[in-house]
Amino acid sequence: MNRINSFPPIVDEHSQILILGSVPGVKSLQMQQYYAHPQNQFWKILFHLFDVAFSLNYQQRIDLLKENKIALWDVIESCERKGSLDTEIKNEIDNNILQLIENHPNIKIIFCNGQKSYKNLIKILGKNFKIPIVVLPSTSPLHTVKFEEKLESWKVIKDYL
Repeated sequence: MNRINSFPPIVDEHSQILILGSVPGVKSLQMQQYYAHPQNQFWKILFHLFDVAFSLNYQQRIDLLKENKIALWDVIESCERKGSLDTEIKNEIDNNILQLIENHPNIKIIFCNGQKSYKNLIKILGKNFKIPIVVLPSTSPLHTVKFEEKLESWKVIKDYL
């Protein structure tokens, strides 16, 4: 089984919100882009949230994050996994989330994209961490909740901007 690695974080000194996924899927790894699978609703949700015309251009996607003070990373630095399912993740090594937060003191809340990232994050940081942690429904196509329902849940992000 192949060992896969996550991407570097998208973060800058203005970041106030951190969104954490688990680890990139096959399509994302092939394209070297966060949430590259066309059925993943991550980008669609964010463009809707900020009322911006949807774009497939990766640089415009990153710009959208930065303009809205959002950092993006994964809880898993590397792991072994067959396919893209979180349930297939084995032998994982965590990203240094604590270091990222210490280096970016403006981050005031963490949103987890799905249960896997949340469970891993709680293992890393503990339940009584100093900033709030909110779990949101996964944007993965495997999480078969309607887009509108996911979008409604994700709107909470705007409360922190």
